[in-house]
Amino acid sequence: MLMHCVFRFRRIVRGAAWLVGCLALLCEPSRAVVAEEPKPNVVFILADDLGWSDTSLYESTRFYKTPNIERLAARGMTFTRAYSSSPLCSPTRSSILTGLSPARTNITAPVCHLPTVSLRASTAPTAAPNQKSTQPKSATRLSTDHYTLGKMFKANGYATGHFGKWHLGAEPYSPLQHGFDVDLPHWPGPGPAGSYVAPWKFVDFDARTPDEHIEDRMADEAVAFMESHKNEPFFLNYWMFSVHAPFNAKQSLIDQYKSRVDPNDPQRSPTYAAMVHSLDDAVGTLLDTLDRLQIADRTIIVLATDNGGNMYSEVDGTTATNNAPLRGGKATMYEGGIRGPAVVVYPAVVAPGSRSDEVIQSSDYYPTLLDLLAIEPQPGQRFDGISIVPALRGQQIEREAIFTYFPHAPAIPDWLPPSVSVHQGDWKLIRIFHGGENRSHRYKLFNLRDDIGEQSDLAAAFPQRVEAMDELIEAFLVDTGAVRPLANPNFDPSKYQPELEGKGTLKRSADGPPRKASRPANAKGNLGKAVAGWRAAGGCSIAIDDGAMVITSAGNDPHVIYQMPRPMPSGTLTLRFKMKSDSAGKGQVFWSQEGLAPPFFRDRSVVFPVEHDGKTGDYAIELPAKGPVVAIRIDPSMGPGTIRISNLSMTSEDGVEIYSWKF
Repeated sequence: MLMHCVFRFRRIVRGAAWLVGCLALLCEPSRAVVAEEPKPNVVFILADDLGWSDTSLYESTRFYKTPNIERLAARGMTFTRAYSSSPLCSPTRSSILTGLSPARTNITAPVCHLPTVSLRASTAPTAAPNQKSTQPKSATRLSTDHYTLGKMFKANGYATGHFGKWHLGAEPYSPLQHGFDVDLPHWPGPGPAGSYVAPWKFVDFDARTPDEHIEDRMADEAVAFMESHKNEPFFLNYWMFSVHAPFNAKQSLIDQYKSRVDPNDPQRSPTYAAMVHSLDDAVGTLLDTLDRLQIADRTIIVLATDNGGNMYSEVDGTTATNNAPLRGGKATMYEGGIRGPAVVVYPAVVAPGSRSDEVIQSSDYYPTLLDLLAIEPQPGQRFDGISIVPALRGQQIEREAIFTYFPHAPAIPDWLPPSVSVHQGDWKLIRIFHGGENRSHRYKLFNLRDDIGEQSDLAAAFPQRVEAMDELIEAFLVDTGAVRPLANPNFDPSKYQPELEGKGTLKRSADGPPRKASRPANAKGNLGKAVAGWRAAGGCSIAIDDGAMVITSAGNDPHVIYQMPRPMPSGTLTLRFKMKSDSAGKGQVFWSQEGLAPPFFRDRSVVFPVEHDGKTGDYAIELPAKGPVVAIRIDPSMGPGTIRISNLSMTSEDGVEIYSWKF
C-alpha cells in the first residue's frame, strides 16, 4: 500500500513537471514550439552606366520611362547622394564584392577582360611628354583571396547565383570561383557579346528566339533561380548589361521613343531611351516574381549603378545621355561620373517611400548586408565602407568622409589628369596628382550644396579647408596602400596644353557618311573610294555587309586604312575586333603618330597570328603608341580570300573605349 502511494505520487509529480514544462514552452516563443524565422533573401541589382538623370527617381528626366524603378522606390528608400567607388565599372564592382576601395583591391581601370593576368597594380615610370604625371597599371583580375559577398552568403547557407555582366576576370577568376553556384551567361567581357538583341555571340549560351533581348533572358533566368530556391534563402546577384555599349535595342521601343523626341531636351536618343526601358522592364520582372512567390516581405533589394551615365558616346546623332544638373559623366571625377541612382528595400527595417540625403558609397553595401543579417565578418576582415543601417532607419550616418581613387585620364570631354577626391559633408576636394607647379599637386574645391554642377572652384578662397581635406586624402592613400601616379620625368612644358583639360570631343561611332581621308605618303596601290571611312589598298576591295566590313583580297598584301577624325591619346591602345577569314598568313596592325613621317612605319606595327579557318575569332591587338595616333592600318592576311571584320573598337590604356566603328 505504501509502495503504491509512492508510485502514484511520483506519477503526479512527473505529470506536474510535464505540465509546467509545456507552459514554459508556450510562454517562451523563442523555443522550438515556434518555427525559426527564415533568413531574408537578398537581390542585388547593379545597372551598368546608368546615370543619376537616367531614371524618374529625381525628376530629372521627362524622356526616359522607369515606372518599375519608381515602384521599387515606393517599397523602400531612395538615396539622393549615392556614389560609386570609381567612375568606371570594374573598380566599382570590386568594391561591391569586397567592401574595399579600388585603391585596396588594386583594380582601378576596367581592364579585367584583357588576356594579361595581374593581381597587383604597378607604377608606370614614365608618360608622354605632354603629361605631368604617370598612370599606374591596374590589376586585371579580382584575386580569389578576397572573401567576397558570394563566398560570405554561401558560407552562411545561401544559394548564390550571378546573372549578367561580371568584368572581373575569366576562369579561374569568374563568379564560380568567387562563391557563386550559378553564373549565366558566364561571360567575362565588358558588355554583351555582340548585341543586346539576338543573335548574340556568347559562348555556349544561345538565344531562344531569333530576336531575344539579353536583358529579358537574364531576367527570366533570375526568375527560374528564385523559383527553384523559394523555400531557402538565396543571394541573387543580377548585374545588368544595360545600358552599356553597344547601343542597340528592340526596334519597337526605339520607334516608340522616336515619336517623343524633343530636340531641345539634352536627353534625346531614342535608342538609349529604349535601352533604359528594357532595363526597367527587367526590374519589374523581378518584383513581379517576388510578389508571386510571396517572399517580397522577407527580401532585401538593392538597386545601384557602377558609375555615372555615358555622356560621350554618340548615338542617334547625339550623346547617349545627359547627367544634368550634374557635371560630367562616366570616366570623369565630377559628380556625373560617380553619382547615380540607388534604392534599398527591406520591409522589416526601411520605411516605404522614404528618401535620404546621407552620403553612401558602393563599398558600404557589404558591411550593411552583414549588419542587416546579423552576420559577423571574418576574423581580421576589414572594410573601407561602413554600415548604412542608421540611414535606412531614417537617421544620420556617422562618417568623416568618402574617397574616390581614379589614377587615370581617359581622353573624353570633362577629363581630368589622374586624381583622387574626398567628399566631406557638402564639400568635395579633388587632388590632381602633380598637376601644379614644380611637381606639386593641384586642387579643385566645390560646395555641392550651393553648386551641384561644380562650376565654381573655391580652392583659392578656402586654402585651410583644402589643406585639411587633403590631409584626409593622404591618410586614405597611406592606409589603402594605393599605387600612386608619379611625377613624369619626361614632362616637357612646351608640349603641355592645360587649355585642353575638360575640352575633349565625343567618342564617335563611325556609322555616318564617309569622312574625307588624306592618302598616307607610303600607301601602295589604288586606295579607291572610301567605305565607312576606310580605304582599301594592296589589291583588295571593301564593302559593308550585315554589320561587318568585308575585305576581298586578290593579292598578297591586302590592307585597309582609316584616318582618325581626331588624334587618339598616346599609351598602350588596344584595337579590338571580331574576324572571320579564309585567306592565309599573319596579320599586322600599323599606326601613324602625330608629327611623325612616314605615316606608317615598321617600328610602329604589331604582328598577330590569325586563324584562317572560316570561323569567327576575337582579337585584341595592343599598340604601344608613344605619341597621339592619327591613322590606323589593318593588314588582315597575306593572301587572297575573304575576310569579315566586325565589332571594331579602340580602348585606351585605362581600358576605356575611346573610339568605335559601326558597319
